[in-house]
Amino acid sequence: MSKEASVTDLRLKFPGSSSLLFKDVSSSFIKGEKVLILGPSGCGKSTLLQVLSGLIPHSIEVPIKVEKQTIPNSWGYVFQDPDTQFCMPFVDEEIAFVLENLQIPRQEMNEKIKHYINMVSLDIENLHTSIQTLSGGMKQRLAIASVMALEPEVLFLDEPTAMLDPKGTRQVWETIKSVTEDKTVIVVEHNLNHVLDFIDRIILMNANGEIMADGPKQEILSNYKEEIIDQGIWYPGVWDDYIESRESLSYDQSEEPQISLKNFKGFRGKKVKIDIEEAAVTKGEWITVIGENGAGKSTLLHALMKLVKTSGDYSIEGQTVENIKKLTDQVTFVFQNPEFQFVTNSVFDEVAFTLRLEKHDEIFVEEKTNKLLHEFKIDEQKNQHPYQLSMGQKRRLSVAAAIIKEQKIVLLDEPTFGQDAKNTFAILEMIEHWQRRGTTIIMVTHSMEIVKHFSTRVWEISKGTLVFDGDPKDYFRKEKEK
Repeated sequence: MSKEASVTDLRLKFPGSSSLLFKDVSSSFIKGEKVLILGPSGCGKSTLLQVLSGLIPHSIEVPIKVEKQTIPNSWGYVFQDPDTQFCMPFVDEEIAFVLENLQIPRQEMNEKIKHYINMVSLDIENLHTSIQTLSGGMKQRLAIASVMALEPEVLFLDEPTAMLDPKGTRQVWETIKSVTEDKTVIVVEHNLNHVLDFIDRIILMNANGEIMADGPKQEILSNYKEEIIDQGIWYPGVWDDYIESRESLSYDQSEEPQISLKNFKGFRGKKVKIDIEEAAVTKGEWITVIGENGAGKSTLLHALMKLVKTSGDYSIEGQTVENIKKLTDQVTFVFQNPEFQFVTNSVFDEVAFTLRLEKHDEIFVEEKTNKLLHEFKIDEQKNQHPYQLSMGQKRRLSVAAAIIKEQKIVLLDEPTFGQDAKNTFAILEMIEHWQRRGTTIIMVTHSMEIVKHFSTRVWEISKGTLVFDGDPKDYFRKEKEK
C-alpha cells in the first residue's frame, strides 16, 4: 500500500540544544490508519508530527537531515496551542479564510461556516465574534472546525482536546471519529480515555526521542507496560496506581479569611464575565475552580490578579487590594497559555528574570534558578529559547518562573495540561508542598482526579457565577445524584 506520510533516518537538533532530538528515526503511515504517538513530555512527539506534515523545515526553520521524506498532498494540522493557528480576528472570518482558499462560492459560505461551527459544538451567539474573547477551550474547538473545513485526507492532531472540559472532550472526539472514518489520522495525546477505541496502532517513544516500539495498540499496551510506567506515560489505571502508592497527608488550615470577595465582578470590555456575590478563602487552602469552557474560570483568575477591570470588594488579609502597593508581592499567576508569560530569550533567563529585576545577588540568582530548573526537569534546556520547548516543558517553565518569589497566594490556570503522568504528579506534589508551608492555591482545572485527590475545596463556575462552593466529597455526591 502507498505511504501517506513517511520519514527515513531523521536527524534533528534545535539551536541552543546540546544534543540531537532525533537520531536516525524512521516511520511511515498508510492510507486510513489511525495512529497514536505516545511518549513522555518533551520527547519530541509534536516535533515528529510537524516533520511528517512538512511544517518542519518548510514553514518552521529547524535544521534537519533525512534520507527520505513523504509529505501528504492533502492534510490538516490541529496545533497544541490554538492561538498559533489563527489567521483572522473573527470566528466566521477564520473559517471563511479556509473556504476562500478552497474557492467555495461566497453565497455558500455562511451555511458551511455554521456547519463546521456546529460540528464541534462551539456555542457562540454571534458568528462574527472576536477570537480573542473566546476561552482556551472554545479556541480549541474553532481550530478543529477550521481544519475540518479543509476536508483533508490526512489529519495531524496535537493534543486536540487538552484545553476542553470533560463534556467538550467527549463531544469533540465523537466528532473526530465520525468524520475521519476513511481518513488517515496521526495523533499526539496524553489522555488515552477517549482515543484508545479510535486508534489501531501505537508508536511508543522514550525520553531520548527514540522509538521504543511500533505496533498494534493492544500489543504495545500489554507488552510494554513496564516501559510505559518507567517513562512516566499516562496509561489506563495510572491514577489508581498513583493514589494507592501515595501517603495520606493532613493540613492545618487557618480559620481567618486570607481573601475576601463581595459583589466582586470581572469585566471583558463592558461585559460582566464573572460575578461573585460572596466568597472567602483561608490560608493554606487548595481550591480547584471547575466549569465548562467559557464559564468564566480564567476570567476569575485574571480578575483576582487585576489583569482585567473589576468592581466590588476584594481584600487580602483585611487590606483592600486598591491599598496594596504591589499585588505581585503577595499573589502570583500562571497563565493558561504559558507563552503569554515569556519575556526573555532563554529558559534560564526566564526563571531568573524576577530575581534579577529585584537586584538580588547573581550568585543567589544562579543557585535558586538552577535548583528550580532541576526540580521542574528543564535544566537540560536552560540555554534554549522558551518558544523551542514542547508544550509540557513550556508549562513547567511558566510555573517555575511564576513561583520563584514564593508568594503566599498562587493562582494557576490549568498547570498540568500537556504533561505526562510523571510530570503531572511531580507538579501536583510540588504544589502540595507549597500548600503544606501555608501557601494558598486557587487552581483552574478540568481534571476531576485532581479535584478528588488534591483539593480541599471546589468552586464551580457556571455562566460567570459561583454555583457551588464546598467540599469535594459534597460536589461528587451532588453530581452522582443528578
